[in-house]
Amino acid sequence: MKGRGEAHGAVTIVNAIAAGKGCAVGIDLRTWAEVVLVPGEGVEVRLEGFPDEPSELAKLCVQAVLDRFSVKKGARVRTGSDIPVSRGLKSSSAAANAVILATLDALQAEMPAIDILKMNADVSIRAGVSVTGAMDDAAASLLGGVVFTDNHARALLRRERFDLCDRVVIAVPDRMIRKSGLPKERIALYRPLAEEAFRLAWNGEYIKAMTLNSLVYGAALGLDQELSIKALRAGSVASGISGTGPAVVSFVDADTERRVAEAMGKETLSANVYQGV
Repeated sequence: MKGRGEAHGAVTIVNAIAAGKGCAVGIDLRTWAEVVLVPGEGVEVRLEGFPDEPSELAKLCVQAVLDRFSVKKGARVRTGSDIPVSRGLKSSSAAANAVILATLDALQAEMPAIDILKMNADVSIRAGVSVTGAMDDAAASLLGGVVFTDNHARALLRRERFDLCDRVVIAVPDRMIRKSGLPKERIALYRPLAEEAFRLAWNGEYIKAMTLNSLVYGAALGLDQELSIKALRAGSVASGISGTGPAVVSFVDADTERRVAEAMGKETLSANVYQGV
């Protein structure tokens, strides 16, 4: 019994940590997973390209699916990804989605998308890779387009096509920011501004929302805005910190993509916006 699953990365419009509601956009970076169900117990995980990353998230995802369908088996899991880890590009949400989908495929079973997202949120908190469950990130990864979620209520509020731009340029610094080290009390102080950023995004004012969100989390986490400023000067439509950083994402048009990438420096990658199916 073997299955395969794939999910996409995503970038932030409004981070949900401060106020509980988030907005994210899918991008065409991918994580894949293969799951082979075997007799016995236990889950063995191989993370290709990331041998030092913890495997607890993948194990919990497999077990959550098996428990849902009352299946008692062990599993071998293999995953790979072109999404940089712990930079704010939703690598954990994509990994969880891919492993859940691969396990379902191995069982020849199905789950509603909302149940996959709730399972993703639950296991992400248990694995320590998310503060709120990151349902916004999981939804953008699984469904594509732009999504709005209430992470505390585990609710997908809205999903639609993202028409601001079709391309993103992402600055990806070497350093990682782990969720376990976040100053949650400090972030909570910015709740009113985060709520305003979500309101702006909900009303389609993505540029203002992204700018305000980046200022909020830059202040809370001590991340400067220099790369965003350089990107905006070079013609980016909107730019800001993705997730809790340190990645900075810039939405661009075809005629500004190269100029923005050069302005943001050597450590950049580009991707299409993932609109879903």
